[in-house]
Amino acid sequence: METNGDVIRPTAQQALAALAQAEQVSASTTALSATPWPRWFAAAVTLYTAALPPVYGGMLADHDWLLPRAAWTVIMAVLTAAYMSLFAVAASNWRKKTGVALRFDVLPKHVTLPLMIGLPAVLLGSAMVFRATHEPLWLFAASAVGAGTSVAFHLVFVRLHRKAS
Repeated sequence: METNGDVIRPTAQQALAALAQAEQVSASTTALSATPWPRWFAAAVTLYTAALPPVYGGMLADHDWLLPRAAWTVIMAVLTAAYMSLFAVAASNWRKKTGVALRFDVLPKHVTLPLMIGLPAVLLGSAMVFRATHEPLWLFAASAVGAGTSVAFHLVFVRLHRKAS
């Protein structure tokens, strides 16, 4: 390094090396943040997503469908609490494993935005259609779409991680 009085300035090569190292650290952090969930959590999210349409359908049915409406409400509360607990465990384990908090802002918006709009529309819309038609096929079709979307999103996560690594 050259000195100019009390000021120490790096050479051009040292400055470029420092910038390259900073970019590498930033890319590494982004890759870690986009790493897929553990498989057990991906499976739990998929099961939760698949269970939502029939449970919503049971809650919204204008007559008791398979179970009383109160039972469907209890099932929904238990499912939601279990999902939140598993999410907290997965986030905590991720932070311990990588030192990086879970971040959703590193995910591509062209993937997450349609998912955040479309999936709830399918899952909740099927319950509304079930209420209107009394045809449970809509609920099971939405369950299949939700489970497939969950698996596909996890696979996109995996691909993004491999691409960034």
